[in-house]
Amino acid sequence: MATLGVNIDHVATIRQARRTVEPDPVWAAALAELGGADVITVHLREDRRHIQDRDVRLLRETVQVKLNLEMAAEPSITEFALAIHPPQVTLVPERREEVTTEGGLDVVGNLDRVKVCVDQLQAAGIEVSLFIDPDPRQIEASRMLKVAAVELHTGAYADAPLGSAQAEELRKLQQAGQFARDSGLILHFGHGLTYRNVIPVAAIPGAGELNIGHTIVARAVMVGFQAAVSEMKSLINRASPAQ
Repeated sequence: MATLGVNIDHVATIRQARRTVEPDPVWAAALAELGGADVITVHLREDRRHIQDRDVRLLRETVQVKLNLEMAAEPSITEFALAIHPPQVTLVPERREEVTTEGGLDVVGNLDRVKVCVDQLQAAGIEVSLFIDPDPRQIEASRMLKVAAVELHTGAYADAPLGSAQAEELRKLQQAGQFARDSGLILHFGHGLTYRNVIPVAAIPGAGELNIGHTIVARAVMVGFQAAVSEMKSLINRASPAQ
């Protein structure tokens, strides 16, 4: 059965818009857990545009479910991750000018650089996942690095028009997911998933973590954080096949 990873970055985005102390993503994480979150996900960017070092440190001390730290494969962030020692790190691409992460990590084109980071994290006992496009070449490169998991980028599926175009993107995710599982990799999904499009992805055989953030934070503005997380968890539970 798929599990829900709640990305709380955009709680911090609201806070940082005024450079104040609220809303606190640490509080949001506690409410997410009460709503049924299985994982709390945060992306510590190099420019610290939303999540701050303080947030990750406190979350590491207080989160009772798995903490998943998203980060670039850069030495300074790697050093921080080694000091915090989260249960899981997901390596993602990062560009300063982007609004949000656009596309998966190019493992094929950056194999040596990614390997240095992966080796350091794994040597410390941290589980590593790579956020990649649903591309067999990227999956094979991930397998070569002996990471535990891959998180398939669902942005093309989420952005596709309803109908045949979205069905084709779902088919790509299904096929890539099967290839990842056949390669011995744990299967995660994330990016652009909403209350409207999550069920088909949650129903993909072998789906593990579904990392979802913006749509939950947007709904929480209207109904509250615990309720928003609970609604998403119910959808995932309803869709997930028995495994």
